[in-house]
Amino acid sequence: MRKGTTADNSQNKQANESLEHPYHPVFLKLGNPNDKAIYEFIKNEITGVEIIDTILRQLKELLKIRNVKTWAEEDFDQLLKAQLGDTAIEEYGTWVYYPWSKKLVHLLNKDAFIEVRTNRNLYKITPEERLVLQSKIIGVVGLSVGQSVAFTLALERVCGALRLADFDTIDLSNMNRLSVGVQDIGVNKAVLAARKIAELDPYMDVTCYTAGLTDENMDDFFTRDGKLDLLAEECDSLPVKIKSRIKARSMGIPVIMDTNDKGLLDVERFDLEPDRPILHGRMKLFEGMSDAAVIEKLDRLTPAERLNTTVDIIGAENISDRMKQSLKEIGVSITGWPQLASAVGLGGAMVADVSRRILLGQYNVSGRYNVDFSDLVN
Repeated sequence: MRKGTTADNSQNKQANESLEHPYHPVFLKLGNPNDKAIYEFIKNEITGVEIIDTILRQLKELLKIRNVKTWAEEDFDQLLKAQLGDTAIEEYGTWVYYPWSKKLVHLLNKDAFIEVRTNRNLYKITPEERLVLQSKIIGVVGLSVGQSVAFTLALERVCGALRLADFDTIDLSNMNRLSVGVQDIGVNKAVLAARKIAELDPYMDVTCYTAGLTDENMDDFFTRDGKLDLLAEECDSLPVKIKSRIKARSMGIPVIMDTNDKGLLDVERFDLEPDRPILHGRMKLFEGMSDAAVIEKLDRLTPAERLNTTVDIIGAENISDRMKQSLKEIGVSITGWPQLASAVGLGGAMVADVSRRILLGQYNVSGRYNVDFSDLVN
């Protein structure tokens, strides 16, 4: 849907190709002639574009942060002039276009944007720690609970890059626990999480694996543009849970999992314990088997073996009475594993907090932990 036509068809083609990404925003520097042409194309040739320009407000925050001790409102114009130099205000910073929402937003450049956006982290996270975290890559598998995990990691900027894997799409029944809108039904869960993160912080490097984590893409997921520094595993598939840990252990990558019910958090420090048993050695079915034998058996598990192994991993003592009642009803009166938004939110907070401390060398053990509100608040 375009307004009118433009004279340069090749330029239009190039611009359109830049706008086709399902979750990557388009970055435009107006000092670059090609970017300027795409900017004009978006503004003038695409119907329904919303232009959002709050750059002066952002610059005011930036200058106030950099001049805390001496800040005075009456000095803003002078400080702004020094900051802009010979650059016109429209050309300052970066314009970011979100194809899925047709929003064209004027933002600070990356370093200044991060400086302002994370300013209220100080000094719970120091500037030096922020730089360390900015270099880290975290993989998240399973974007139901994992959506809360990924978004909280992005909110705190616990890493500079995220890899998100999920084959599933949003259904109406997901909307008891996922922060989505009715317009998102049918959208891939990883793509939707990536879009939310891009709208929060377009400078986060996010890659989606919309087939989920598979045997075919696992190497790429773990190593693309650098090895993962940490894996947050939140998927429903037992084979993927185990295979991803075998891979992580072979590469010395720590794994975190929030099990949601009763606030159960698992931490496996394969980076510090290369011979540590997977899932704390709780899988009776696979005791004494080699990794190769485990992988081969995973592809031919019976439904009973899957269920019994899942219970072994979680531990019957870590399943709430309400969950036990619900499990009996799966396939009878309910179609899937029950989850509540409050528990999903707690899981995102726990994983983000522990991930940050692991990546900063502040937490250096493996373990299982319960943060159960029913026990803590009663």
